[in-house]
Amino acid sequence: MTNVTPTVDNGVNVEALVGAREALTEMPAAAQFTWRATCNWVNGTHSQTSINGFFGLGEEQSRETTFTIDADHPEVFASEDKGATPVELVLTGLASCLTAGVASVAQYRGIQLRSVKAILEGEMDLQGILGIESDARNGFDAIRVTFEIDADASEEDLKALVAQSQKRSAVFDIITNPTNVFVEVK
Repeated sequence: MTNVTPTVDNGVNVEALVGAREALTEMPAAAQFTWRATCNWVNGTHSQTSINGFFGLGEEQSRETTFTIDADHPEVFASEDKGATPVELVLTGLASCLTAGVASVAQYRGIQLRSVKAILEGEMDLQGILGIESDARNGFDAIRVTFEIDADASEEDLKALVAQSQKRSAVFDIITNPTNVFVEVK
C-alpha cells in the first residue's frame, strides 16, 4: 500500500515566493520598493485614486492595468456615497493583506483551504474628526479582525497560519507601528 500525499493548491506559487526571498536575500538593494498612488478630487468628498507604476527590483515597474479606486462618504454625512470611505479602504487593505498571507502560509505548510473570510470592524468616535471633542482621536480606537477558515487543518494550525500572516503583513505593521508621513503642498 502506498501513501499518496494530497496536492495542495490554494493558488499561491510558493516556489516563486521562496525563490524571490532567496534572490532578495542575496541582493538586499533590490528589496527596496516604492509604491505609488495618485488621488484626484472629483467633487464634494468624492475622490478617485489611480494605481499603476512602482519602483522595485532596482527599476521602475508598470502594470498592464491601471487600478482605479473611488472614495467618498455616505449620504448621512451629506455626501453622495460614490465609493467606500477612506477608513473602510484601510480596513480593506488590512483584510486583503492578512488574507493573502493566510493563503500563502497555508500553501507553504501544505494546508488545503476551502474558504477564508476575514471580518473586520473598526471603532471610531467621529467627535474628533468633526472637531467636537479635542481629546477624541481622529482614527480608529480599535480594529477587530475575525477569521472564519474552512481547511484541512486543526484549530491550532489555523491559529498558527493567522499568527504568521499577521507577523509578515505589511499593512498590519503600517497600522500598528508609527510610520513617518511627510505632507507638503507644491
